[in-house]
Amino acid sequence: MKIRKVTCWLLRMPFTFPLVKEQQHAMANFVEIETDDGLKGHALSTYPLRHGIREFINREAAPAIEGMDPLRPEEVRNKLFWATARKYFHGAWNCAASLIDIALWDVKGKALKQPVWKLLGGAHSQLPAYITFGLPRYSIDELIEVARMLIAQGQTRLKMVVAKGSNPYDEILGEPTDADIVRDAERVRALREAVGPKIELMMDANKGATYTQALRLAKLCEPCNLTWFEDPVLQGDPRLMARLRTQTTIPIAAGSTATSDLMYLREYLVREAVDYLQPNVRDIGGYTQGLKAAAVAQAFNIPLAMGGNYPHINMHLHGGVPNGGRIEFHWQGWKCVEALFDNAPGPVNGTVTLPEAPGLGFTPKAGILDLAVD
Repeated sequence: MKIRKVTCWLLRMPFTFPLVKEQQHAMANFVEIETDDGLKGHALSTYPLRHGIREFINREAAPAIEGMDPLRPEEVRNKLFWATARKYFHGAWNCAASLIDIALWDVKGKALKQPVWKLLGGAHSQLPAYITFGLPRYSIDELIEVARMLIAQGQTRLKMVVAKGSNPYDEILGEPTDADIVRDAERVRALREAVGPKIELMMDANKGATYTQALRLAKLCEPCNLTWFEDPVLQGDPRLMARLRTQTTIPIAAGSTATSDLMYLREYLVREAVDYLQPNVRDIGGYTQGLKAAAVAQAFNIPLAMGGNYPHINMHLHGGVPNGGRIEFHWQGWKCVEALFDNAPGPVNGTVTLPEAPGLGFTPKAGILDLAVD
């Protein structure tokens, strides 16, 4: 079996948030790898560098790996590195390499007639799920309304965005002011009071807060019994995160979206900066590198938890390894994949059951490429 063709499209995917009337659109890179015997593997994720990723895959990566054995993802990654990166992993390259690796494992699962999570070890057939829903645009009343809606549907673990600030270009990312931090704490406290003590709550600063802001927010929210504070400091600085962890009783989680280097994850562990490690296969290098991240975390007795969107690909890593943990159903990625793929599993009463179908277990719907843009 050989790789016959590698193609990346840019899809404009429509979706809506709860209580938000206007339709939203997410721009996603969609990769297809086709073998010479007709098998097709797929991967999808949103990225900031989406045009660069598409062009790199179609113009540079595809010619470098066509003709290679799709069942040897380590060899493919090594060839891709030496042919196109040479010295160090960097933004668009690693995003592209992650998607290619995910699609290769999808091919591998279909070729061997096994779901990817079983090929990765098969440790868990079911996993706890949590819902990321708490948009900064919601008022406190709207935040509570959506939380109660999810709880009524059987969801028991909820995460909200903090430290967003006033960035007009993104729903969850920005540069917060000190006043924003105080408002975030008010929102967390109001949500905890509204949902009661039995619902798990988490907050995620998305690598956007300064150390002093993160420390203040942690102190203000400590009475709220949070499961974790995710990506609390600017750029995920391991040194500052380690300092923060000694100053708060809230467990620290990190390593999600935009953490694309195993050496960076290593620093979280060596510096004792985290209670939960969050490698995301769409950034860390697919399943090939995700397995290594999980193994390093296991060596430090640190559990994994998913962070950073796209549960349908990440659940396979967590299902495969013994320290796999909570799967994040971020509203955008959850609903986009659900709309565009057949048989995409979702959370039921706080639990997700992993698919038994070969490969990723879900397949693109007819007409998905109608969403492709130039």
